[in-house]
Amino acid sequence: MVVGVCTVELRLLEAQTLKDKRRVIKGLLDRVRQRYQVAAAEVDHQNSHTRATLGIACVSNAAGHADEVLAAILRFIEAQDELEVLEYHTEVL
Repeated sequence: MVVGVCTVELRLLEAQTLKDKRRVIKGLLDRVRQRYQVAAAEVDHQNSHTRATLGIACVSNAAGHADEVLAAILRFIEAQDELEVLEYHTEVL
């Protein structure tokens, strides 16, 4: 069993309030979970309306597959108009 873990730090470009941020992040997390069948949650910066850190975990039987899934998720997140990826870290255990 292989576990891939990714943390992604984001800047929300258009969020003016925490309510705006939560709407954007909730929608993004729902789409990531549904499309890629992974576990995903906001793990830091919950009280900032302009920043968010997401944690994403993928379980697989091959390290290469886990890495591919996490790379696809990162590309998906980078394609979103309302946010900017500031930093990310991927690890396959």
